[in-house]
Amino acid sequence: MNESLFDAQALEFPAALASALAPPALPGHFDEMRGLATPAAPSRPAAAPAPAPQLHDAATQPPAAPQATPPESPEQPPLTPAWNAFFEQLGPGGFNDLPRRAASLERQIRDNGVTYNVYADANGPQRPWSLDLFPLIVSPESWSQIEAGVLQRVRVLDRVMADAYGPQQLLAEGLIPPALVRGHPGYLRALHGVKPPGDTWLHIAAFDLARGPDGNWWVVSQRTQAPSGLGYLLENRLAITRQFPQAFEALHVQRLAATYSAMMEGLQRMCPAGVPPHIALLTPGPYNETYFEHAYLARYLGVTLVEGSDLTVRDQRLYLKTLQGLRPVHGLIKRLDDQFLDPLELRPDSTLGVPGLLQAIRAGNVLVANMPGSAFLESPALLGFLPGLARRLIDEKLMLPALPTWWCGERAALESVLPQLGDSAIKPTYPGFDGRASFDAVLGSQLGRRELDEWAGRIVREGDVHTVQGYMPLSQMPTWANDMGPGHIAPRAVMLRVFAVSDGAQSWRVLPGGLARLTEPDAQFASMQRGGSSADVWVQTHGEVDRTTLLQPHSTPASLARHRAPVTSRAAENMFWLGRYTERAENAVRLARLTLSLLGSEDQSSRPLLDWLHRMALRNALVPAEVPSAPQSRRVFERALIAELGDVARGGSVGFSLRCIRQAAAAVRERLSQDTWNQIVRTEADFLRRAAEQADEGSFAASAALRALESASNALAAMTGAQTDRMTRDDAWRLLSIGRHIERLGFLANALEAGFDNGAVHEVSGFEAMVALFDSTITFHARYQQRRDVATMVDLLVLDAENPRSLAWVTQTLRGRIARLAGSAPGKLTALSYELPDPASWTLEHLCATGPDADHPELVKLLASCETAAYHVSDAIGTRYFTLTSESLRSVGA
Repeated sequence: MNESLFDAQALEFPAALASALAPPALPGHFDEMRGLATPAAPSRPAAAPAPAPQLHDAATQPPAAPQATPPESPEQPPLTPAWNAFFEQLGPGGFNDLPRRAASLERQIRDNGVTYNVYADANGPQRPWSLDLFPLIVSPESWSQIEAGVLQRVRVLDRVMADAYGPQQLLAEGLIPPALVRGHPGYLRALHGVKPPGDTWLHIAAFDLARGPDGNWWVVSQRTQAPSGLGYLLENRLAITRQFPQAFEALHVQRLAATYSAMMEGLQRMCPAGVPPHIALLTPGPYNETYFEHAYLARYLGVTLVEGSDLTVRDQRLYLKTLQGLRPVHGLIKRLDDQFLDPLELRPDSTLGVPGLLQAIRAGNVLVANMPGSAFLESPALLGFLPGLARRLIDEKLMLPALPTWWCGERAALESVLPQLGDSAIKPTYPGFDGRASFDAVLGSQLGRRELDEWAGRIVREGDVHTVQGYMPLSQMPTWANDMGPGHIAPRAVMLRVFAVSDGAQSWRVLPGGLARLTEPDAQFASMQRGGSSADVWVQTHGEVDRTTLLQPHSTPASLARHRAPVTSRAAENMFWLGRYTERAENAVRLARLTLSLLGSEDQSSRPLLDWLHRMALRNALVPAEVPSAPQSRRVFERALIAELGDVARGGSVGFSLRCIRQAAAAVRERLSQDTWNQIVRTEADFLRRAAEQADEGSFAASAALRALESASNALAAMTGAQTDRMTRDDAWRLLSIGRHIERLGFLANALEAGFDNGAVHEVSGFEAMVALFDSTITFHARYQQRRDVATMVDLLVLDAENPRSLAWVTQTLRGRIARLAGSAPGKLTALSYELPDPASWTLEHLCATGPDADHPELVKLLASCETAAYHVSDAIGTRYFTLTSESLRSVGA
């Protein structure tokens, strides 16, 4: 880049500078920024589909505001009026400000936690969402072509699906091969004869479009099972408009909220029952590649985010399992492929679906968007039959053409397409179904002669599983690249995903925007899994911009209640275990630090102390059972404990507990702040990294282990602070707190019981160790000076109602929070609360009394009862609130 030109003209003529510095699209590709195709190289034959009526952005964009411009560069054609206006609206900083905006955008995406999961990513299951700085700008005239064509196609697809699960006239007339319907693994015979609410099968359909060198848009593929992108494009819009607010207003870009609002109103009207109907969004869970979008979309639409385990079917009706009981679900927006929906009738190994869901659908008791069974519509082979289907079903000619497509299951198509393999894309007829020879699409132009012959042989042998589609060079839009100094404009191939959503029975509208997916520089397919990125889509309008918002100007108690999502049993269970594993990790870290410190100290002669440390380490799974005890071999015991710290496969180790914290937190990611989530991820990664580094060196010295444990302790203290001070005190938080206190009560009661059982409490070193394990050393010495008798220990660690680590405080807190969880009035306890011992009945004289056969029998009995009660209460909570199998089970809101 010529920096003198950049500096001299960036402020005065940013559009002219962009035209001069931005490279044109590759030969044969349409240039989105200049509104015309770059001439193809002489040696490359034309490969675009048959020409359609010409439509070029350069001639159709609304004129930009008058401005002084320098002489045009002779090397490059001028920008379209829209792109010219975009660059003129950069503001005072002009081009010089683009690097700052790019860094701001990257930081915003990272701070907002926008992620796209990649299953094969060696660096972990999550990565930041990739979003380019520049939007894809679509003119009103281009959009009118897209909108009319997409509305027409979704009508056709809906009627094709209605016929396939109804009279099947299209099959009888030979307009569609039976192999693409009945022979498709995604065709669900269990739904034949079903009529959905409103006779509407498709509520959300996505179409992947590409602009050819002729300037027109062509359909490449269609998605109907669970099309992704509706949430990501919202985040894209918010992020990009924050970077270019003046340009967004000046270009009269259409807003998105009105379409989302219409979709939700349409779903609510078509739901079979319920006033207002309860609609949920079904997600496969936090490890799905687009889970962020599921959570984001659920919040935006005001619906409940659920997993399959949150739902149950009773009497052919769908219910949500909540802490208050079963709540009816009338509508379901599914983000789950059909084959996983119902393990009773579809894939029996699926743990993502809801047993009995298809029966509830057949009974007409739930609306599902989209209706299951639409997978056969996604087959690329269907594109070749849609023109004839459109004439038969709606008596219209398709206005938005698709790329030429041949299904090789027909002999004539097979023979005509084999010579064209080198200029075409080879795609699976049944994508996503491993049992039907599914494979990754390949581009013939990237195959050698031998590979082409091999593919031809496969196609001849199994023609029905192969579909061939004509190749078309994708249009290229300007993107901002940071790989050269301060950054530069670079063209990238783009594919546009457009969404049609239902706004009522047999009625649809097209979302005025979409998800632009950019290919990698050397890639031929736009895929986020393969490292692609995205861009916002600005659809211009000549008319007034619809400024509808989903934010209610005048909130009412009823409207606010609708947006207060119920706490599902799954979310509650994960919050409960998040609390337990956080406390368990703290206990393990404290015990490991205490043990290593004592083993390395000068006073190692106390056999009861060593025996107590060994018993506690075994009980908390810090060492394997086969390791010699600490009294037998202190060094072997120490090395075993250090080696186990980072073991994520063994329950009880510090590393295992930290991983469980992250997994439980991931399941309730939408309830945690970004700072809290980042803290959890960093803590696990940092501790396991330290353990792995020491393992690679062949040893993990006690000093290094203590430093790692100290760092983990500080991080866990930060987590505890976030859980205590930064979370809303709803029922989910109460379960987190209850989980922590159940774990604390069992751990501390067992530690004291073991110390009294082997006599360690009667030695100075053992006494000090137990006080330290309760994190009460400073308080103890400040209160009791040098006294070390049983009475002082019982007073502080058992009876003190102001010490958060005393058994009395933990038990009393547990009793109250369990009662509050059940909805009891303040001060009123429930039956489950009474399962825990009542600290009000504990006295120092009674607990310190000695017996003829044992020291302090009443104290030992109380400690054992506290530990037993803690885990009994844990089981009872699981039965009552998580599995919903107790006798008190009830349905609410039916």
